[in-house]
Amino acid sequence: MYTEQFQTQVLSQALSSTAASTCGNDRERRMQGALTELTLRHENEIYAETRGISQSNRSLGWRPGYLNLATGEIELSRFGDGRLAPIHVLDGLPEAWVQRRDADGHVIAAEPEVVSGFIRAGQFYTRDQAARAAAH
Repeated sequence: MYTEQFQTQVLSQALSSTAASTCGNDRERRMQGALTELTLRHENEIYAETRGISQSNRSLGWRPGYLNLATGEIELSRFGDGRLAPIHVLDGLPEAWVQRRDADGHVIAAEPEVVSGFIRAGQFYTRDQAARAAAH
């Protein structure tokens, strides 16, 4: 979990390593490289029978979001126009987190250090962490 104080701090190498290991299970489960719509769908398949997907944990106050492992920043999932999205959507990511866009300007890949998960009470949880926490 990441607190707001942690998010605003400049991360040292040691903190970056800790964050990477916290999210290790989630990152290992998806293809190496950039987060894409395909990898988001794959994650949904992996977590389909758990509270690690938006449809299963929304009623408990969990919001889909993203963590940038390099900076510790978190962002709620948003549509391209800035409205909050009820599922993981790439179009609303901060520009610095975007690796590639298609010809129409839609995000097709996020930077590799961006992982999907959930935000609750200002804290980021990986899909694994959210599934475990929401099950209790």
